[in-house]
Amino acid sequence: MKIDRRTLRSGEDFAAVGLAEARTVDLVSEHYAVAMTPLLAELVDRADPQDPIARQFVPDLRELETAEIERPDPIGDHAYSPVKGIVHRYPDRLLLTPLLHCPVYCRFCFRRERVGGAEKALDEAEMQAALDYIRDHEDVWEVVITGGDPLMLPPTRLAAMMQALDAIPHLKVIRVHSRIPVADPDRITSDLIDALRIERATVWLAVHCNHERELSPPAIAALRALSRAGIPLLGQTVLLRGINDKAETLEALFRALVANRVKPYYLHQLDLAAGTDHFRVPVEEGRALMRDLRGRVSGICQPTYILDIPGGHGKVPIGPAYLEEGIVMDWQGGAHDYAPDRR
Repeated sequence: MKIDRRTLRSGEDFAAVGLAEARTVDLVSEHYAVAMTPLLAELVDRADPQDPIARQFVPDLRELETAEIERPDPIGDHAYSPVKGIVHRYPDRLLLTPLLHCPVYCRFCFRRERVGGAEKALDEAEMQAALDYIRDHEDVWEVVITGGDPLMLPPTRLAAMMQALDAIPHLKVIRVHSRIPVADPDRITSDLIDALRIERATVWLAVHCNHERELSPPAIAALRALSRAGIPLLGQTVLLRGINDKAETLEALFRALVANRVKPYYLHQLDLAAGTDHFRVPVEEGRALMRDLRGRVSGICQPTYILDIPGGHGKVPIGPAYLEEGIVMDWQGGAHDYAPDRR
């Protein structure tokens, strides 16, 4: 189905293209931001009631059910925010969030209580305060620019922010996190790419992608344009029930990312955001998937399976473990003695 070339934002919009009942979307939008780009709407297989793209972006009434374990601030951003726009959880790196708006709103977002709401982009004074904080903390080696989606900034404002960061001598790496290359690749223009290219610090771009079908021809073209410009690309994926919780699905995704010069970086255990329980895959299932992937794809296709500890205590790898008490497991599940340290 050819979709009207505008972002879907209302119940009427979603109903008009056959993706949801208007009442469902409107009820969910009273609590959480709603948006889906026309490209993603075109990619939905309407004959599949469990289409993995629709499940990620089309509002669902289950979002209004909050499980007991879920939290409004699941990774503790607020507790580690010394000034607006900064989250400083680790000594050598911090998050800079210049805005809290996105081209699409994932139905499982860990910042879903904040994104798309009244909070807009940092104004000039707020941006300067955030930059001053980074300047004053000389242990900060890396800044992760996130949001919201920072590539929604106009190229001129993005360039100004990147150049200001590049002028901070102790800052060596700038990592930008974005869904735009796959969700709204038309935004990856030469002006935007030029805004990302700075003189001194190294820029990395982490692309959020959860299913191979998100890698449409326009998305692939955008990724190629970024890599040709010399920007190294990382892939971030969230493990999601009914979307990518099969080994063959993850295999196809990670192969496709690597084939398009994107190194799979993290496979995230889903954060405990409100209204996301229907997406949650148990950790033991995630570990089993990672064991299966070890034999399916080469090391370059292997992400780290990661948990962001609730409450703001940081990210940790959560397995699987292959060596315990002198027994090592191979990729086929075979057990072997290995205890050279016991002498």
